[in-house]
Amino acid sequence: MTPRSLLKYLWASPCTAIGLVLAGVPCLLGASARLHRGVVEIAFSDPGHALARWLLRLPFAGITFGHVVLAPTHRLQDELRAHEQAHVAQYERWGPLFLIAYPLSSLVQVLRGRRGHADNHFEVQARARTPDENASP
Repeated sequence: MTPRSLLKYLWASPCTAIGLVLAGVPCLLGASARLHRGVVEIAFSDPGHALARWLLRLPFAGITFGHVVLAPTHRLQDELRAHEQAHVAQYERWGPLFLIAYPLSSLVQVLRGRRGHADNHFEVQARARTPDENASP
């Protein structure tokens, strides 16, 4: 690991810690963790698992906290990987400030009469880095 990579991990580590704490619940209920390119991915192998089915009803498919990505199923993790990796890069750039900047960006969009999630600066940026998503609203 290069010194620069180490600094990125350290800068994002408070957010990663939050992700690891949140990952505890699904892991206790049967989810598993995979490591992919330095990111811990937490999900269920069985899409029929009760918690996985409940998570699939949320208005978002996955969520990233530093170097931890939570999604309902590993299949969905695979589909979301490019988008969530873009968010990992944002955490590496913004560190703990991302936990303020992201919701603030949503609030600004709502106050402008736009969509809080879809028009959020960080979501727009992540979609731009994942061309297959550009067709979605």
